[in-house]
Amino acid sequence: MATFSNRLRQVILLIALLALGYLLIRELYIFLPGFLGAVTLYILSRGWYSRLTRERRWNQNLTATLFLLGFLVLFGLPVYWIIHLMTPKINNVFSHSQELMQGLRSVSAQVQEWTGQELFTADNIAEMQKRVANFFPAFLNSTALILSNLAMLLFLYFFMLTNGGAMEAAVTRFLPLKDENIGILATETMNMVRANAIGIPLISLIQGIFALIGYWIFGVNEFVLWGFITGVFAFFPIVGTTIIWLPIVIYLFSQGHNGPGIGLTIWSLLVTGNVDYLARVTLMKKLGNVHPLVTVLGVIVGLSLFGFWGFIFGPLLISYFLLLFKIYTSEFGPLHGTDNPHHHGS
Repeated sequence: MATFSNRLRQVILLIALLALGYLLIRELYIFLPGFLGAVTLYILSRGWYSRLTRERRWNQNLTATLFLLGFLVLFGLPVYWIIHLMTPKINNVFSHSQELMQGLRSVSAQVQEWTGQELFTADNIAEMQKRVANFFPAFLNSTALILSNLAMLLFLYFFMLTNGGAMEAAVTRFLPLKDENIGILATETMNMVRANAIGIPLISLIQGIFALIGYWIFGVNEFVLWGFITGVFAFFPIVGTTIIWLPIVIYLFSQGHNGPGIGLTIWSLLVTGNVDYLARVTLMKKLGNVHPLVTVLGVIVGLSLFGFWGFIFGPLLISYFLLLFKIYTSEFGPLHGTDNPHHHGS
């Protein structure tokens, strides 16, 4: 009876823990980007922080504050510069929305002439105009959420830096793995986060620059704006940059600019497209020995699960799956232990 009572209490306690955990995760899910960002920054900077505070005896809180300020300068200034550069151009696009819609109608008519299929119907264009009108209110709402996640990121990052040793020890204690496999898991995590956090933005920047050069060469208006947008969409694998340059090419043809249209098509296929492949093969391999297929599939999975930070944690999920499968087979697989017939002498 006592055993049953203990088990019953254990089950009740476990149900209560799961219920509370579910409620907490559901209510705090909007701060997931901030949490993932803090984890990323911690993994990237933990080695430097440890050297400064342990080897050089710097004050922990002061050093963590300096790291926070460094993050704000390193990321805040480029973001401010991009916003300052792009805001007038975006405002110009929105102030000439009728011309933009006329351009879409022209592109649609050209595509219909070539293929017999209507690309943009009157209903589609009306819906786009509605979305353009709702852009700024939605942008203000997303800005408030971004600022909230930024505050959460800074708070968690400071906590992780100042309590990193205890936090890592607690995580290690709860992992049901051998010490050697925990070490492998930690190394894989650091390699994947470093490769994706540094590599993917760098690849997108490179693609954006090459796309910008192509737009400039072939006379595309606002080539800086379109180069920037192409670089942003380069985060999305497989069809990322094509979503931007293909409509531009169609628009050039629809306006009778056949030469620039052909030139930009060749440039985008041979240069902008191949830069992505070459950069992924070389950069990702060098930074973390990451296979390009893991990156592409991981980003597809991660963006739907984690939003922006999915470009880091999506590939990490796939790597974890492969690594944990490998660890499982080494610890519990059919060839593990003395039951393996090859372990017996002949």
